[in-house]
Amino acid sequence: MCIELIGSLSGEVISRSRDIELNSSLSDNGYMGRPKKFSREGVLEKVIPVFWEHGFAGTKLPDLEQASGVNKSGLYSEFKDKEDLFLASLRHYLQNRGGVQRLSTEPLGWDNIEEFLRVAQGKLDGRKGCFSINSMREFADLPEEANQIVTEGRARMRGLLIKNIEAEKPKMPADAIADLVIVFFGGICIEQNLVASQDSSARKIDDFMQVLKSL
Repeated sequence: MCIELIGSLSGEVISRSRDIELNSSLSDNGYMGRPKKFSREGVLEKVIPVFWEHGFAGTKLPDLEQASGVNKSGLYSEFKDKEDLFLASLRHYLQNRGGVQRLSTEPLGWDNIEEFLRVAQGKLDGRKGCFSINSMREFADLPEEANQIVTEGRARMRGLLIKNIEAEKPKMPADAIADLVIVFFGGICIEQNLVASQDSSARKIDDFMQVLKSL
């Protein structure tokens, strides 16, 4: 009886050992799922310059894999598809790039607006101007939601501009001045894509600010 009991226990141990080895093997091969080794925000920061340079239609999956360092299965575990990744990139850019932070800084006023305009002169991995404005050129090919995201972002920016302008108590209505600022900002961003010199853009911003302060 002792021999039979020992044999039974031995068989159970061996069986459990095999189960552990099998589970370990499945885990190593990814079948049981591996914890992701990337952050959503990190991926977005890395793929924005790709979409910025090539546009939505011109960006291919291998471009996104190479830029993010994450393979297709990893990207699609976080994002539904290329469209979802692009929309997330657009939202991330509008929520986190310098314009909102600069226009929200206390005290409100002309200095914030000038700093906002100089965002157009900044660079992100060699890209100049504004990602959202660049994206407008291919609205016909973009997911429908992109239009809504950009429109909402523009409305938020306009509201912040109005608050800064009102703080300076101009003679002209603040909402009308805000519209002028938005149009000028768009022009400066487009000019950056035409390889305009930094000195030229800086001078135009200086001149424009003088005009704004007189309104």
